[in-house]
Amino acid sequence: MARLSRRHLLQGAGATLAALGWSSLDVMRQGDRFGRVLAQPTNRKLALLVGINAYPRDSLFAPLQGCLNDVELQYHLLVHRFGFQPSDIVKLTNAKATRQDILTAFEEHLINQARPGDVVVFHFSGHGSRVVDPDQDFPDGLNSTLVPIDSRLPEGFPRQGGPVEDITGHTLFLLGSALQTDNVTLVLDSCHSGGGTRGNLVVRARPGGTNLEMSPVERVYQERWLSQLNLSPSEFIRRRRAGIARGVAIASAKRDQYAADTPFQDFYAGAFSYVMTQYLWQQTGSTLLGNTLANVARSTTQLSFNNQEPQFEIAPGSSYEGRPLYFTDKVTPPAEAVVTKVQGNEAEIWLGGIDPQSLEAFQTDAILAGVDERGQSRGLLQIISRQGLQGRGRLLDRAMGAGALLQEQVRGVPTDITLRVGVDTESLSEAEQTQVVTAIATIPRIQAVPLHQGEAHYILGRLTVERRQDWSAATEAPPVGSLGLFSQGLEGLPGAFGLVQETVTAAVDRLRPKLRSLLAARIVKLILNPGSSRLNLSVTMIPEGGSSLVASAFTVRGRGGPPPSAARPGVPEISLNQSIQFQIQNNEPQDLYLSVLVIDVTGEMTVIFPNQWTASADVTRLAAGATLLLPDPNRDSFRLVTQEPRGATEVLIIASSQPLDHGLRALREVATRSGTASGPVGMDDPAQIVGDLLTDVATTRGTPTRSVQSVDASQLAALSLTFDVV
Repeated sequence: MARLSRRHLLQGAGATLAALGWSSLDVMRQGDRFGRVLAQPTNRKLALLVGINAYPRDSLFAPLQGCLNDVELQYHLLVHRFGFQPSDIVKLTNAKATRQDILTAFEEHLINQARPGDVVVFHFSGHGSRVVDPDQDFPDGLNSTLVPIDSRLPEGFPRQGGPVEDITGHTLFLLGSALQTDNVTLVLDSCHSGGGTRGNLVVRARPGGTNLEMSPVERVYQERWLSQLNLSPSEFIRRRRAGIARGVAIASAKRDQYAADTPFQDFYAGAFSYVMTQYLWQQTGSTLLGNTLANVARSTTQLSFNNQEPQFEIAPGSSYEGRPLYFTDKVTPPAEAVVTKVQGNEAEIWLGGIDPQSLEAFQTDAILAGVDERGQSRGLLQIISRQGLQGRGRLLDRAMGAGALLQEQVRGVPTDITLRVGVDTESLSEAEQTQVVTAIATIPRIQAVPLHQGEAHYILGRLTVERRQDWSAATEAPPVGSLGLFSQGLEGLPGAFGLVQETVTAAVDRLRPKLRSLLAARIVKLILNPGSSRLNLSVTMIPEGGSSLVASAFTVRGRGGPPPSAARPGVPEISLNQSIQFQIQNNEPQDLYLSVLVIDVTGEMTVIFPNQWTASADVTRLAAGATLLLPDPNRDSFRLVTQEPRGATEVLIIASSQPLDHGLRALREVATRSGTASGPVGMDDPAQIVGDLLTDVATTRGTPTRSVQSVDASQLAALSLTFDVV
């Protein structure tokens, strides 16, 4: 991700980034409400984490559900991965996150204690908004704000305006100016666009605009700080407009985009907060700011909706994009979880390092290996239950204490995985909603669910005028009134819409193959393990016949580490009609067996390897130390050429130490029915074939009512490459 200029960031990105004019000005010390400050060693690490779910319903804007989980995500990451002391982290949640409490905590915990060279982290998850900027720093005349728990909209809003008790960007600028350290990171998982709900998501924005203004108490507070900092009003404006002087500011979305409060199977969190902290749990190498945020941005858009692109800004003239995130290197090995409490032979665990797409494979029977801070084995733990990211496990051999890190050994993929389809209440009548539920019930493992009651992988509804205006410019929008599938954030799925006069029952019948294909993709993504696989596998994408790297994926913990060329972050864009190839390198001393699947923007799945359907049984084998070129012009009779419809395309690479006999047999049957001797094949029931592939790489165990297929991280590598066709 390219570094953005301040004006670009403030005009079209970020949340309260106008606030961040860190400088080296000193301030007078004040009383410490959070305890007496003792002598501390150099490079102390301080954090203030704010999360607000319980906005009162009489405040005229929606409460949230994921912000407290964001605080816990950040807390466990900082303590167990980056070496923060729990006593140096202050958490303010719900009723404790009033305007005064937040400001006091910032002053007393951060400003009064941080010294030059110390590390400071401020995280806010909650609603954002905008009020009139009396100084008119930018053409829209608005200043971004954070909305504390006790801020209320004026009575009669939006017809009548008035002051609100928000914390404005100008105030945060003054607080930041008082910090004495350059090592400052601000993380804001809020936004200032939209508000209310969007599809199955809640948007973290309270209404704002030109009829709202900062409160008189906010003005008095700013005047006090101007006096303490010896800043004239004109100098205050000049410094704000010059750019930030210190540190890093990270926003979960651009200013005109939505920050999503997102359901993940059985809990809520900020899409950005979860993805960022999970990514940092699993990394082995350096987590440089620029690379980290580019990779996190890719995953956030995939999990939430494309209208959420995380942004960052650094102090002008600095090179902070090349510094580790939080200005500190990780102090522990990578992990998927950590033990938080032990009682007898059972332990409570925090699973913050589990990929969101793989969560359901860590419900029961998954096995985690304990490691100490040097990466040495500390025994095994089997998960017996999980609620959200908190789980309970049984110690299988040796004892381990609180703080022990846990790395994935075996995950348990349920054999009864379903695809949850939300029933749209905005565009469908009550009768049509009932018809959707009845029709979907006839499709095995596809489940119709109400919105805003947990995760919905897709939404079935009708394209409205407003939704058509939001349709991606990459593909032609269907007609208004047509029925089809949307993402959780109401982005239409290309190729999923029919004719305007189509009935709901006919639409479900038409979508039956696509829903089965989307189910297959969900099953495959349950076994993706680039961060935890112990196999050494790497994949690169190049232009046909070329050598320049377009994209890459690799197993982070594979023996020998990633290839030198594998450090390209973000989602690459590839022009229409561009020919591409993949290089898949087996860096293991043993043979591996491969299958490569492509999922296009419409959700359709194609197998591009194996592709020789009359060859011997070892057609999926990639010899130890060998590299597969796909397609290989000396062997294959097809080319891979980007084509319509444009949009996101995902390539899934499955490598197993065990032969893929069941999957190969099923694929050969498909090829035979279609008369294909060689080349890629589409699948009439991809869910069944993916199930056969999963059988090859797993063993099944469990009860008659719920079985799981155990997938060993030392025997399987499942990687993903995503690119946009433009």
